[in-house]
Amino acid sequence: MIHTTENYTATLPHSLWTAEQVKQAEPQLAADAGVSLYQLMVRAGESAFALLQARFPNAQKLLIVVGGGNNGGDGLVIARLAYQAGYQVSLLLHGDPDRFPDEARQAWVALPKGIVSITDIAALTVVDVIVDGLLGAGLTGAVRSDAAQLIQTLNDHPAPVLALDIPSGLSADTGQALGVALRANVTLTFIGLKQGLLTGQAANYCGELYYSDLGLSNQLVDWPKDDLERLDYSQLKSWLSPRARTAHKGLFGRVSLIGGDLGTPGAIRLAAEACQRVGAGLVHVVTHGEHLPIVLNNRPELMAQNVSLNDEASLKRVVSSADVLVLGPGLGQSDWSKWLFQQITACEQPLVLDADGLNLLAQSPLVRDNWILTPHPGEAARLLKCSVADIEQDRFAAVRAIAARYQAITLLKGAGSLVAEPNGRVRLMVVGNPGMASGGMGDVLSGMIGGLLAQHVPAFDALCLAVCIHGQAADVAALAGERGMLASDLLPAIRALVNPEDEEKR
Repeated sequence: MIHTTENYTATLPHSLWTAEQVKQAEPQLAADAGVSLYQLMVRAGESAFALLQARFPNAQKLLIVVGGGNNGGDGLVIARLAYQAGYQVSLLLHGDPDRFPDEARQAWVALPKGIVSITDIAALTVVDVIVDGLLGAGLTGAVRSDAAQLIQTLNDHPAPVLALDIPSGLSADTGQALGVALRANVTLTFIGLKQGLLTGQAANYCGELYYSDLGLSNQLVDWPKDDLERLDYSQLKSWLSPRARTAHKGLFGRVSLIGGDLGTPGAIRLAAEACQRVGAGLVHVVTHGEHLPIVLNNRPELMAQNVSLNDEASLKRVVSSADVLVLGPGLGQSDWSKWLFQQITACEQPLVLDADGLNLLAQSPLVRDNWILTPHPGEAARLLKCSVADIEQDRFAAVRAIAARYQAITLLKGAGSLVAEPNGRVRLMVVGNPGMASGGMGDVLSGMIGGLLAQHVPAFDALCLAVCIHGQAADVAALAGERGMLASDLLPAIRALVNPEDEEKR
């Protein structure tokens, strides 16, 4: 009988799971729901078949690739349902049925006799949809050569792919391809939203991501046990409540942004203007005197100060009155840059450290209180003295390691940005688009973080909120096209997003 609860949804849960957590929880969840593990497998197959019918309504000829685990069992359920519904079903078996787990064995026994098994994909002249039940979320090591060759053959095939639980070869915990991974058009994940589906390389493999709780919504209330969640703008915008009618600029903080070495005034200008656009009360730029006309051009609301090497009096005059400091946009690594790094990191105010500020930190490591680090993978590698490949191999471990080593709230940028506290708490945000791969985007973000801190948003929430607004503003800007998007294109959308109460007026 077809499972009639909500089969699947494009709305993803906020709790994130590791593959091991799902494996450990599944028997208990099934027992609490009064169903067997095989019944959960049937529900998974039913959910996936319903999604297949919705996403590929004209499909009639299916190739279902089945591995030797319970992921393959889900595929066997789909094969049965599709055959009974009149589809032409070809089954590519990559595993020995005699060695199937109990649940997959039951699904194998339940298969109708008329389903055709094949050994060579080339024998199929027409395939409308490929269903990927080859390798599941429990994969930890590199894909074996025989499976890797099959995955590559499937990647070369023109038919769209529906992946069950996770694209074969993708790590459920890190989002990295374990040697090779299948490129799916649609992925339906079950019970727990695996953390690796939302970061690392996952965006290259998952396609459209859907979720099914397999009818376990009541049992999932208290799971998982670890404190790892996905955040989005809707959860954080409560920090952007309307201002009181009697508000004045002194209530919204003074931010000093330090950077813009010779030849790079644009970076500090972008950061400063973004700081203004999120609502900071007063924004002051510290840079070279040659840059003051560029920084102030068409933005008279900014204040700017020329500070030369070893001019401690001028620097102190500006910085001492600031509530928040931002160091790094366009900072460079000259003697002037290094002197500013030493002076600013010794200050007591909350500090956002970005760009070359991070590279200087890697050269002269230190620990201090109340600061935020915002590395991309290259900067993260320098902070941890490892390779970029090491960072990307496990982004969750990397962001936690930086936060702990430097005792800083840390953002690891990239597809599926991660924010960590020194105590290990991590939040993941899936925001933005490839149009953000252009100069100045990080400078805009650092200014936004400083501006939200100045408005008394707690540091962890300010960082998460800035990342969400930054990415959502980029999505608005991308409506005109991703290619050619500039960092300054985000500024109008940023202003709109920090005023959610005006959404109905727009």
